[in-house]
Amino acid sequence: MKFALSLAPLLLFAAAPATPPPTGNPTAVNQSTLQTFSPDGFRSMLLRASAMNGTRERVEATDMNLSIFTGDATERIETILLSPAATFLPDTNVASGEKSVRFIRDDLEASGTRWTYDHKEKRISLDGNVRVVFHAELKDILK
Repeated sequence: MKFALSLAPLLLFAAAPATPPPTGNPTAVNQSTLQTFSPDGFRSMLLRASAMNGTRERVEATDMNLSIFTGDATERIETILLSPAATFLPDTNVASGEKSVRFIRDDLEASGTRWTYDHKEKRISLDGNVRVVFHAELKDILK
């Protein structure tokens, strides 16, 4: 079962290019972070992992915790993605993985496997073992 969830109407901030890891040879870092910022300089995303291996173009994260912020002065977290293994592309702000992901917001929680999160489009796609729980009233959803 495939599932795509568009978050564009729910998240109203733009991401600036990610702050990538150093250039050159592949790098291994433990207990690492990678951040992106809005055009106004406020935090947009924070990628934390127990270990990251990668280059400027591609980062492999173990025990990923990706926090999506409002991108304004409140620095409120809007979304959290958790996965045991993920790939992050800093130039496009896309995260993906074959293993499980847990997508957490105030109004819903989703989980699944074979997933992709596109920060620019504010969309997560889940392709296996999909489970979605809405924590908000859904009026006329079956109309």
